[in-house]
Amino acid sequence: MRIAFVAMSGVRACDAELLRLGLTLPGFVERSRQIASLPSLGLLTLAGLTHAHHDVRYHEVRDLDEAQSSEGLYDAVDLVAISTFTAQARESYVIADRFRAAGVPVVMGGLHVTTRPDEALQHADAVVVGEGEPVWPDVLADAEAGRLRRRYDGRGREWDLAAAPMPRYDLLDMDRYNRITVQTTRGCPWCCEFCASSILLTSRYKHKPVERVLAEIDRICELWPRPFIEFADDNSFVNRDYWCRLLPELAKRETRWFTETDVRVGDDDELLSLMRAAGCKQVLLGLEAPTARGVRGLELKTDFKRRSAPRVPAAVANIQRHGIRVNGCFILGLDGQTPTIFDEVADYAESLNLFDVQITLQTPFPGTPLYDRLAAAGRLLEPDAWHRCTLFDLTYEPDPMSAEQLVGGFHRLARRLYGREATARRRAAFRAAARRVSPKPLESPLESP
Repeated sequence: MRIAFVAMSGVRACDAELLRLGLTLPGFVERSRQIASLPSLGLLTLAGLTHAHHDVRYHEVRDLDEAQSSEGLYDAVDLVAISTFTAQARESYVIADRFRAAGVPVVMGGLHVTTRPDEALQHADAVVVGEGEPVWPDVLADAEAGRLRRRYDGRGREWDLAAAPMPRYDLLDMDRYNRITVQTTRGCPWCCEFCASSILLTSRYKHKPVERVLAEIDRICELWPRPFIEFADDNSFVNRDYWCRLLPELAKRETRWFTETDVRVGDDDELLSLMRAAGCKQVLLGLEAPTARGVRGLELKTDFKRRSAPRVPAAVANIQRHGIRVNGCFILGLDGQTPTIFDEVADYAESLNLFDVQITLQTPFPGTPLYDRLAAAGRLLEPDAWHRCTLFDLTYEPDPMSAEQLVGGFHRLARRLYGREATARRRAAFRAAARRVSPKPLESPLESP
């Protein structure tokens, strides 16, 4: 079969004022450009699971934006697989409808489809719910036989990352990307009310074997000398022993990389030294709010966000002393926040000397406890306005602020945080605090007796 994998990549936003501000605020657009440039690791992984007798192609949605220029593609494939997040869902349905109108069967999957499979089936011949890897061979076999089932549910067949294939990085035009994704873990030990990530796909936190991760990085290095890697993990460094095995080997590859984690990493000098020596340039920390009171109850298992809030200043300082930049993330519009929150976040970010700051509006994504809570309370402005689930557009009634106070304050905070002067000041503070020490060569546990 001729199979097209279509990635709905990019960052969307509807807020015209915020889009206008983004043209002039460098700190605001840098991370957006990085995310927009990321290829779909999920689709590349499914391509790696696809038998060699199939002819596979990878396409970014921007390749298909102009229907007239893409008409040949719609007639040149036998099966199309589309993966989408919520903000791109409506757009993905338009693409799916075009393929189906040309007589091409469409399979859809991803986080949004997992939470809204019946909706996706209005535009697809089949949907994949949950992890795609355990059911993809069945999809291929059924498609070849001309008998696609409507649903393929991977949730009852937990995927072992030890069986992960080599993603088809060779399908990418490397010149189009500024970083490439690799996954070391899937899931997260925490359960944050707002989180719409891989915890919706898997029931447990799991690791890909170190040897497989290194093989993927070696393959990327063959295609792109000295690449920049973004680890597609929800929360790296949970298993310290795992990373103490991986990092010394990673140091030999001379790559640069970014990942997401929680504040506990800031307590571990040995691990931070290993990270720096292995090429870690930046970590993203979900700080959410500037006080412990402000994050109470966000993490639903053990209230981890509240318990860890007092250690944030010391953790951020220690990470950045090791020469690793911190991108601190804050959520505006949490219940209980008043208009004072905007100055509080700005002052707190400056006090931490954060190299980067990311601000988002609280966003109730389908499938999350937050969405269910706000829906039950009748606080969703439009329950299925998926195109506004961008992290930058308001989709619910805040409390106690009004919608106008929240959106207006968000705009003012963006101007204050992302102006050239504020951005330059934070980054100068990082450079002054960073400990510029050449790391010593590290012995690899993989080579030990």
